[in-house]
Amino acid sequence: MPALEMAQETGKLISWRKKEGDNVSKGEPLLEIETDKAIVEIEAPADGILAGVAAQEGAVIPVGETIAWIIRAGEAVPAKSAAAFGASVTPEPTRFANAAVEMIPEATRPTATRLSPKARRLAREAGLDVSRLRGSGPSGAVLAADIQAISKKASPDFETLSSIGRIMAERTTQSWTSIPHFFVVRQVDASGLIAAREGLKSKAEFAAVHLTHTDLLVALVARVLEKHPRLNASWAEGNIRRNREINVAVAIAVDDAVVAPVIHHANSLSLGQISGHLHALTERARANRLRPEDISGATFTISNLGMYQVDAFSAIINPPQAAILAVGAINDRVIPIDGQPAIRPMMTFTLSCDHRVVDGARAATFLRDLVSSL
Repeated sequence: MPALEMAQETGKLISWRKKEGDNVSKGEPLLEIETDKAIVEIEAPADGILAGVAAQEGAVIPVGETIAWIIRAGEAVPAKSAAAFGASVTPEPTRFANAAVEMIPEATRPTATRLSPKARRLAREAGLDVSRLRGSGPSGAVLAADIQAISKKASPDFETLSSIGRIMAERTTQSWTSIPHFFVVRQVDASGLIAAREGLKSKAEFAAVHLTHTDLLVALVARVLEKHPRLNASWAEGNIRRNREINVAVAIAVDDAVVAPVIHHANSLSLGQISGHLHALTERARANRLRPEDISGATFTISNLGMYQVDAFSAIINPPQAAILAVGAINDRVIPIDGQPAIRPMMTFTLSCDHRVVDGARAATFLRDLVSSL
């Protein structure tokens, strides 16, 4: 079970793309894993034969456990590893309370229960006594999913979230409560953005491309970030880390969660390349076919709710990023031009910043330059 995120403890096996005994080639799709961000497609790491499949679809498995082997023809699967794996596979978190977590009898209570750091925190917040719990992890270790299942109320008034939705709730709570957010807002005349999109759509190179305002914003933001490295930095281990790459993520709604696939090296891509990448990422996100590289390495995020006719909103930062840009709808408004009322297509930018990395002046100058580029 691969670790695709730093805080990941388990992964849910969604499907095998190959079956036991099939020949596999390095780089071809092998299985699908659900993480806290998305369902991602895992490629085969080597050529060979898929064997010793020890995990079934739907299983929630601790990171690092062996779930299958890729072997040479005639090679045997190590019996010890295959036999030891069965106890590590756990059912869905919604069934933990009945299946994966058991109470240890008083007479055989261990001196200390093994808890993951996240499970320990959740247990403390829920006021649970875990001294007699045996969890679903290796050797009975109690995982975060175990605690969540125990503390969840069995009531029809509660909706069960997917693992992506549940972890998104945890991450946004962690971000909001641990990052000192502040917000800078600008009203923007979108005339230039609209004119640029319409003008580019008529060019031959964009004839087969559905060019969007978001495509243009990604290109502009990436280029403005080159002049404002603090907005592209991260807070890490008590210090400011400057990221060498400019990788712009775009928030996309899927089912009961939001994912943010990444356009890597966005500052060095053409507008046509950005549009093509973003279209492909959006299709994969909505089909639950994102790959690990699609959701990793973001240094800045754009969240655009203009298509939902939202005038303005404030977005929560995706750590360890230092900022996120929230984009509202384009609407005609009356504004003063040379002392006279005029109608212009206006939109609102709201920049959320981590005050440990970015101060007000840096945020303001970034927005000023972004508006000027528009």
